[in-house]
Amino acid sequence: MAGLFLAARVLAKPLPLTMPSVDAILDATGGTRSQAYELAQRIREHLVGLTRPVGRPPADPVEAPPDVVARVREEVLRFVLTHPGCAHIGPQRARYSDTFRRFIVGLRERHAGLSLAAFATATTLPEGTLEDWLRCPDVGALAGGEDPPEERQDDGTLAQIESVLAAYRSWDGDFTSFCRHVRHDLRLDLGRTVISNILFAHRERIPLRRGGRSRDEHALRDAFETFFPGAQWVGDGKALEVTIDDQRYRMNLELIVDAASAASVGMAVTPEEDSAAVCAAFEDGVQTTGERPIALLLDNRPSNHTDAVENALGDTRLMRSTPGRAQNKAHVEGAFGLFAQQVPPIVLSTREPGALARGVATVVAQVFFRVLNRAPRRDRHGMSRVDLYAQGATAEQVADARRALDERIQKLERARRTRAERLDPTVCAYLDEVFARLELIDPKRYVRDVIAGYPRDAIVDGIATYDTKRQRGSLPEGADARYLLGIVRNLHHTHEADAILDALLRERIEARDRFLEPLIQRKQHILAASPDLASALDAIADAMTAAVRELDRRFWIRTAAALLEPLDAGQRNPLTRRVARRIHRAFGIPPRERERLTRILVRRVVPID
Repeated sequence: MAGLFLAARVLAKPLPLTMPSVDAILDATGGTRSQAYELAQRIREHLVGLTRPVGRPPADPVEAPPDVVARVREEVLRFVLTHPGCAHIGPQRARYSDTFRRFIVGLRERHAGLSLAAFATATTLPEGTLEDWLRCPDVGALAGGEDPPEERQDDGTLAQIESVLAAYRSWDGDFTSFCRHVRHDLRLDLGRTVISNILFAHRERIPLRRGGRSRDEHALRDAFETFFPGAQWVGDGKALEVTIDDQRYRMNLELIVDAASAASVGMAVTPEEDSAAVCAAFEDGVQTTGERPIALLLDNRPSNHTDAVENALGDTRLMRSTPGRAQNKAHVEGAFGLFAQQVPPIVLSTREPGALARGVATVVAQVFFRVLNRAPRRDRHGMSRVDLYAQGATAEQVADARRALDERIQKLERARRTRAERLDPTVCAYLDEVFARLELIDPKRYVRDVIAGYPRDAIVDGIATYDTKRQRGSLPEGADARYLLGIVRNLHHTHEADAILDALLRERIEARDRFLEPLIQRKQHILAASPDLASALDAIADAMTAAVRELDRRFWIRTAAALLEPLDAGQRNPLTRRVARRIHRAFGIPPRERERLTRILVRRVVPID
């Protein structure tokens, strides 16, 4: 018994438990110290053998037929020999081409009787890699290799160009490995850029281009209209972290800034960014300045536009920031930026962390913004924010600002009512049910009315995307109804672009455009050479993922959809999943592009409207 208690005492050290001392254990049990310690050590050693994993014992492995294993190895070897560069095992990681992955997936379907372990042994592939390839979408794309440290930009001679083109036409690997193959195996001293230019000039490879920046960044500067200090305030919240006793607490710093003077007039530290935080910060601003502003600008977060906020504002007009224009709140965002630069991390140690975290955060924020308000500004002739706010305004300025802000608010309200009257009541009722099910806050129906103005397919796809992210836990922190609105808006733009491209493709097909004639001939060849519908769809999916032009991919999507649409649900659904699986095995295409191609195919095969 003494050894048992001593063993328990050692195991209880990292846990918040109170155990008796060694002397108390020995006195109570009558054991000797040396023997008790020896027995305690033996007890701890035997504890490991007392536990066993939960579940059934592993089944005895079934030995694979030797002739089947040999046939699989032969097919893999023949494929690798006829497709140079499709598989490469390096010192740190292996690299496989999309063609090789699709071959392995098809080979696994033909030899489904083999266990996964036996199939992995026959193909010399890791079992975990095979599980990833055979899993349904979505799988992350494999990372590429590193570029060589130095590249020479010498122009290739005619013979070098012909060698590069001939090698690339039979190459199945990625572009980085091909460049390494050209330099090391073909002995051609050409850099990556030169090789890329050669392939692009002969239309053998078209590289992807990144999107540029917005062109209206400079044109929309200085578009915020300001009046006089005290006329318009701007409010927003910021996450503030406090660490106490190695435990992190997340607080919300709600700040109110005057638009004209950039003075921080009110603030509040609350557990969450909600309507109570807005009301507390606004009341603090009224106490600081002694008067209420004409208008308060807040973003479109649903908690900023509740009845509680409107009651707390009183005569102050409540304004909404323009969606997608973070510059509307530049005054408060700039203050947050200075706060983040000058205030160090708040790390404390105490036995009462909850209340102290909020109190310390409040004190730090008050000290910072009070010092900021009294600091002289070079752009305002040395006057501080307090000096600027104290200048006041004439009665005529107050009347002009009140009239201009009232007109702006009325114009926004009239536009909102007009949009609401044009909405489909069926869509509105559907959104009411969805918002209740997803527990999304929208007390004034502002977000729902905006969503209801989009087409039905974008709304349905957006809700499905949001719900899936919510169930998988991949929604960003603080995601609310506005996040759903952003998803619907982006999908609508995507669908609109898809419709335009479909119209272009339809016109080209009807006119038998010379650019589509090779695709039509290839489609006819695939249909004629395929023994069944599944094989034809596999070839069409491979052509779709191998295409580098958007119109080519749309052509193959239309071809696959035309073959799937006439089938009943029992045949159509498995074949659609088969095509989607081959699309998601094309790791050379970015994950978002693979998702987009799958979504376009499903929307065509199973339309809503």
